[in-house]
Amino acid sequence: MNATGAWLRMTMKNIGGQDRIGYLFMAPPLLFMLAILGFPILYTVIMSFQEVSLRTLISGERPFVGIENYRAVLTSDAFYRALSHSLLFTVGSISMQFSIGLAFALLFRRQFWGANTLRGLVLSGWLIPAVVVGTLFVWLFNLDFGLVNFALMALGLIDRPVGWLVDPGIALLSVTLANVWYGIPFNVIVLSAGLAGLPEDVYEAATMDGANGFQKFRHITLPLMRQSILAVLMLGLIYTLRSFGLIWTMTRGGPSGATEVIPTLAYRVGFDFFRFSEAAVIAVFMVLLLLVVAIFYVRATGEEVA
Repeated sequence: MNATGAWLRMTMKNIGGQDRIGYLFMAPPLLFMLAILGFPILYTVIMSFQEVSLRTLISGERPFVGIENYRAVLTSDAFYRALSHSLLFTVGSISMQFSIGLAFALLFRRQFWGANTLRGLVLSGWLIPAVVVGTLFVWLFNLDFGLVNFALMALGLIDRPVGWLVDPGIALLSVTLANVWYGIPFNVIVLSAGLAGLPEDVYEAATMDGANGFQKFRHITLPLMRQSILAVLMLGLIYTLRSFGLIWTMTRGGPSGATEVIPTLAYRVGFDFFRFSEAAVIAVFMVLLLLVVAIFYVRATGEEVA
């Protein structure tokens, strides 16, 4: 009995030591992440309560102004216009990226000639930086010599060139389509991984019961892929809400603010008008919005695992 008790105490001691060693190894990356991410966020929050402009940067004084910067931003029409554009851009991008990505993932699950080549072509877009993608679509949507207008006119769908990036009525749609193309590979990768882990015996049993393809997709594929679908939607939401490089390369928030979103507004307020405090407020709002999405994702995945 004494020997058993001694063995248990030794085992618990070893486990505790292993835990302490694990925490010790985790400390450097955690401190690094805290320094790289935590300090800029804290600095931005502090700046949002101060008067920081080009004048105060030169003088070195940063007077505390309380919530005055928040009042100025939250009563600005430009902020709500950028917020509405961000929501439209995000909803449009995610819905189309997910639908097309799921269709490609289901297609690539089947074996057919040229599947590997087609899969490589689809996934290659994920390796291209956002700035390069934006530059590519600027050429494609060019009013005078763009390939999109040329193809549509050759097919007889339009009788004159369309100003995809210069017409305020369709500029947001144009950058959304570019972002959809850019985000499809990520959706394909995540959803394909989810499809690869589905048990084949469930489909075989459904086939024996007389289920057709749509019934299998509705009652087997979608429920079993809930984790993958939730992951791709939440991560896509986070990536799209903070999208900057693609929009800035294509339109710089124009024309006439038609494609101005929260990230581009923060950049413009800070570096065009030198109202750094108000830019910090916009950045804080964006961080809070992303934090809400992240918390929802963590709680949802935790409930799925439980």
